[in-house]
Amino acid sequence: MKRLTATGDYIYTYAYTDDEKDLCQLEMRSFFGKDTSNKIIKSGVAVEPSRSPFIKERVEVLFEGDTLQEILKQSEAVDMNQLTFKVIFLKINGLSRQDQIDFLGKREIERAIGLAITGEADVHQPNVTFGLIPFEGRWYLGRYVQSEPIWHHHMKKPRVYSTALSTRVARAITNIALPNPIGMKAIDPCCGIGTVLVEALSMDIDIVGRDINPLVVEGSRENIAHFGLAGKVELGPIAEVDSHYDVAIIDMPYNLYTHATPEDQLGILKAAYPFTEKLLVVTIETMDHMIRAAGFVVTDRCIAKKGLFKREILMCQKKVME
Repeated sequence: MKRLTATGDYIYTYAYTDDEKDLCQLEMRSFFGKDTSNKIIKSGVAVEPSRSPFIKERVEVLFEGDTLQEILKQSEAVDMNQLTFKVIFLKINGLSRQDQIDFLGKREIERAIGLAITGEADVHQPNVTFGLIPFEGRWYLGRYVQSEPIWHHHMKKPRVYSTALSTRVARAITNIALPNPIGMKAIDPCCGIGTVLVEALSMDIDIVGRDINPLVVEGSRENIAHFGLAGKVELGPIAEVDSHYDVAIIDMPYNLYTHATPEDQLGILKAAYPFTEKLLVVTIETMDHMIRAAGFVVTDRCIAKKGLFKREILMCQKKVME
């Protein structure tokens, strides 16, 4: 296949429930610097689709045009040589009316582009899949990648904890805290049974865990090992962290289960101040006043809902001292 030069743009499609919309949009803003109420977004930022629990698929744009005929013309320059291929017209629920095409129309368009490309088509096991999508009045064709729901496999942990985050929420907040994790060091200093650690380690993120409870530390280590991952989990209070990290993820202990007082919660936030520049806090209570008192400012936020139960996700940055 003759090497094709991408335009540098990517189109992502999304799937989420109404309860997950707010969390998904915060993840979008973290990845792309913007969000949308539609289930499709275009960006110059490359994100591996399987990182997100909400991204369905990605098209790395090769060709674009105002009309389908422009795409067909550009497709004639593609020579697959010995590689097989197929073309799919993405199925998107969030498209505007002007971009919607009926089922039979999509199949005809797929065949037309397939005929324009030089090479052998294989609808079952192609070497390369091309994705076609109309978006905001223009047409786009590019390399297609479908997301693999890796997080789904992590639901079956040997050790579970009734108040632990779901794997979807844990994966999303990890992305929110570390949208560009290369060269970054992270810590989960109240890690519980390691739900966040498992998601982060499965994405090759440099993260360590810590907890004051020896039983959950043991459970966290067991869960990490169960999925063939390698990660360090230490026993001890957050106040004894002696290394520096780019970001800390804290799922704040809940009063009902840990008997943590407001003073304890403030103490956790203050203890994080010396060793991290950024802080992601998960809380079931309003805690903006504690965030400020601990020396941080909230830079973005959302509500993660599951029925009537709500968690607040706060992305925080160290205050700039005047």
